[in-house]
Amino acid sequence: MTNKDIVRQLKLTASLLELHGANPFKTKAYGSAVFVIERMQEPLGEKDIDAIVGLGISKGMAAKIIEIRDNNSFPELDELLGQTPKGLLDMLQIKGIGAKKIRTIWQELDVTTVVGLMEACQAGEVAKLKGFGAKTQQTIIDQIEYIESNQGKLLYSQAELFAEKLEAHLKAELKDCEVSLSGEFRMNHAIIEKLQLVVGADDFMQVRNVLNDISDLKTHEKLSGPLVWRGEVAENTLPVEVVFSSKSNFGNELISQSASPKHLNTTIREKKISQLLRTESFATEQAIYDRLELPFIEPELREGSFELDLARENKLPQLLTYEELKGTVHNHSTYSDGKHTLEEMALKAKELGLEYLGISDHSKTASYANGLSEERIKEQHAEIDELNKKLAPFKILKGIESDILGDGSLDYSDEVLASFDFIVSSIHANLKMDETKATERLLGAIRNPYTSILGHPTGRLLLKREGYPIDHKTVIDACAEHNVCIEINANPLRLDLDWKWVHYALSKKVMIAINPDAHDKEKYTDMKYGVLVGRKAGLTKEMTLNAMSLAEIEGWLASRKRK
Repeated sequence: MTNKDIVRQLKLTASLLELHGANPFKTKAYGSAVFVIERMQEPLGEKDIDAIVGLGISKGMAAKIIEIRDNNSFPELDELLGQTPKGLLDMLQIKGIGAKKIRTIWQELDVTTVVGLMEACQAGEVAKLKGFGAKTQQTIIDQIEYIESNQGKLLYSQAELFAEKLEAHLKAELKDCEVSLSGEFRMNHAIIEKLQLVVGADDFMQVRNVLNDISDLKTHEKLSGPLVWRGEVAENTLPVEVVFSSKSNFGNELISQSASPKHLNTTIREKKISQLLRTESFATEQAIYDRLELPFIEPELREGSFELDLARENKLPQLLTYEELKGTVHNHSTYSDGKHTLEEMALKAKELGLEYLGISDHSKTASYANGLSEERIKEQHAEIDELNKKLAPFKILKGIESDILGDGSLDYSDEVLASFDFIVSSIHANLKMDETKATERLLGAIRNPYTSILGHPTGRLLLKREGYPIDHKTVIDACAEHNVCIEINANPLRLDLDWKWVHYALSKKVMIAINPDAHDKEKYTDMKYGVLVGRKAGLTKEMTLNAMSLAEIEGWLASRKRK
């Protein structure tokens, strides 16, 4: 059992204690233990009670941690779960209401299911409760609808391991066949609703038998047909569809399953691509584009948005690759809420072959994340100076993730802001805003001459929380005017800014940063998900901030500060 698993059980216990109205000091004890464990580097798996106590955890809590580790639970949690209607556990997953509010709903309205909660909201009963009101009630409705609309979907990162494993298994078992992932996954969609593959084969029954024998898949015989196998991933019910084709027609099926209808229905040389596919057979996608006298268009670009116009003019961009990234900015250390020390974060980045690490811990307003006071900033900068002497030519760039306050200002004085090499400006609190308020708040930060990078512009959490609404064009135009870079937050739960608006930003010559927002040294590699988003938008190395060399990014940052 990992530290993360243990933290999950402790957090659940804290929520259930709050739900049942337990002594707040008792609840706080679990929160304190979580705080310590989340910043812990060594696994708790092999430690005895004395070793755990030595890490700053009480003896009683340490005993519970050992029980969780050994039994996946402990008596107090079991007792709380036994006292809690199952529907309340589902309600705890709803963003916007915590355990205290759910307790009120449970006690006052006798509501114990998400369905019952929705009905109570629609009847206006929740708005009448003390401390709620119409806004909170509407937030609950919106969140329930959002959760329901995303049932059965997975993040790209969640689907990735199984998708690649399935493709590799089919290629190994079907050596004489053509096999490729297709659909949303191959087109780098942030959310996967269905996993699709295409198999070019002479014997479709052989393919069907191989699929039926995969224990991780559940076959849907009634939904399958002579030319398609349908089923789902047993673990998470993600739908899976495998289309069969002849080898000579493999290119037709692959492009049909790996391009949007708009791309396929575009007319090229007096004929739609889809019409060409119905009249001629192609073994490869390359042969199709050759027939159209077009350069090969990568699957992630085939959205019918801008790619065909560029292809006609032979101006398709050379898309960014993960290997072209030279550094990483927007990362956190133990100075705020990161898991690893500044030196450990730097050494890992250096080990990965990067030239620089932009450290940007949370600012002082983010007290929940141990945000840095002015005094602690000086301490961190002094440590950075020492590490830079030790690690040269690798360099740590001094940054901060400064909270954008309600009026659009940043939470340090100009003098303090000027002490950093760069500033990532982000919104973390008071997310319930209309479009006008959210846009003005962002514009205030963009106009601040110390803002270098706009962080996760909409605050979205994929499959969990919609972002606050913003006027994307106005925000991006302001970034272009003030030479502010926009990040693609590469955390697979965010992937914010969305690719469609990244493309608009590129059209306005706005630089893009692929930022992992890493709170753990192992999370640098999340940048690959940001690269996938960038590629969909047509992002190139030249327009990517952290594809610059150390000398280049220092020059870019210095020129901004001079202006």
